[in-house]
Amino acid sequence: MKSATPKVLHTLCGRSMLGHVVAAARELSPERLVVVVGHGREQVSAHLAEIDADAQPVVQEVQHGTGHAVRIAMEAIAAQGAVDGTVVVTYGDTPLLTAGTLDALVTVHQEAGNAVTVLTANVPDPTGYGRIVRQDGVVAQIVEQKDATPQQAAIREINSGVYAFDAKLLAEGLSRLTTANAQGEEYLTDVLGILAQDGHRVGALTVADHHEILGANDRAQLAELRRIFNGRLTGHWMREGVTIVDPATTWIDVQVRLEPDAVVLPNTQLCGETRIAGGAEVGPNCTLTATVVGAGARVTNATTEGAVIGEGATVGPYTYLRPGTRLGRKAKAGGFVEMKNAVVGDGSKVPHLSYVGDAQIGEGCNIGAGTITANYDGVNKHRTEIGDHVFVGTDTVLIAPAQIADGAYVAAGSAVTKPVPAGALAVARGQQRNIDGWVERKWPGTKAAEAARAAAQQGEEAEVAEEGDAGTAGGADA
Repeated sequence: MKSATPKVLHTLCGRSMLGHVVAAARELSPERLVVVVGHGREQVSAHLAEIDADAQPVVQEVQHGTGHAVRIAMEAIAAQGAVDGTVVVTYGDTPLLTAGTLDALVTVHQEAGNAVTVLTANVPDPTGYGRIVRQDGVVAQIVEQKDATPQQAAIREINSGVYAFDAKLLAEGLSRLTTANAQGEEYLTDVLGILAQDGHRVGALTVADHHEILGANDRAQLAELRRIFNGRLTGHWMREGVTIVDPATTWIDVQVRLEPDAVVLPNTQLCGETRIAGGAEVGPNCTLTATVVGAGARVTNATTEGAVIGEGATVGPYTYLRPGTRLGRKAKAGGFVEMKNAVVGDGSKVPHLSYVGDAQIGEGCNIGAGTITANYDGVNKHRTEIGDHVFVGTDTVLIAPAQIADGAYVAAGSAVTKPVPAGALAVARGQQRNIDGWVERKWPGTKAAEAARAAAQQGEEAEVAEEGDAGTAGGADA
């Protein structure tokens, strides 16, 4: 991956590759779940503790192959008691593998009484994969790419690397592995040959969709896995009654939940624990992270994080809702509005060009364009409290801690520093003073000065004309 991040921690659709694999494995309700870690073990183990505290990391100090890794895992399990039943082996970089496929693998394995059952796939290009060699339709062995003959290399049925083993037979087979191969490693695939030679039954389950077994070894392959996984998610939600206008430009994390009749417009990303209720419309050009959108709400051209948007509320365009923001029913956060840790009551509107941070706004309020809650004094944050049915004029600064009681008005252009009583009008601005002729004296010869002089001349000529008209009218009366 050419990255400081271990491969299995690279993400797609809201989870790491390892996270997807662990989640699928957990759906089988295993008695124990062991993850063999090597490269980047500190980062991987820490991440594993976050996503599945009950999973056990086991360190493979030196990477001596897949068989060696599984042997280390089996030894760790055996240290906790007798190992019996079925052991499922999978890989941390195959995030498309589903719990349904793993469950089917275990079912086939146990019903057939196999010593081992391998998950296989028929792929268009088998390059790089171990080939499934069959005799009379039965799996005889798995041959790695570097050890394959030309005839074996032409086989398109490949080993996914996913197996279900009889635990005791697996332990026995692992004890007999050697490193007599092109890479000088212990191959887990050799266990299948050992068990087959001993007369044990080796079975196979061919996965219906070969994409499930795909891994990622570079960023390009990861992008392809991300595209496939996202297609699964958008397809699922459309079948659940959600309208996704352009699935190709809509990206959805696995944690997202959408209700029937929700509408998602193009160029939209739904991330984390986002919830979209029925009848809500999101997009175009939105990124919602850990956001709840109520029924019938409308969000367009917006970025939100940790916000709650009430029923019938409207957000956008070009709006930024930061964590802690809560919009009430039919509230509005309009164009070029930013909110942070702000609660906006039912029916209240912040229509445009405003910053509302660390504030409580009651019901039925109107916050004029260009309003700012000055919440930071350089050291601490302070809250602004606005009551119900308050009107705040445009270009107003509410210097926190500010309090505006119910039904009060704030005149446009005010800088409010004191509490405003209920029903009062607050006016906090200097008196206007006009200084005639200032431009021509300060900036003579400029276009502004010329325009001012021309306007003055036109005014003088208009006054003379009016005086002449008045004189003519007076003579007629006489």
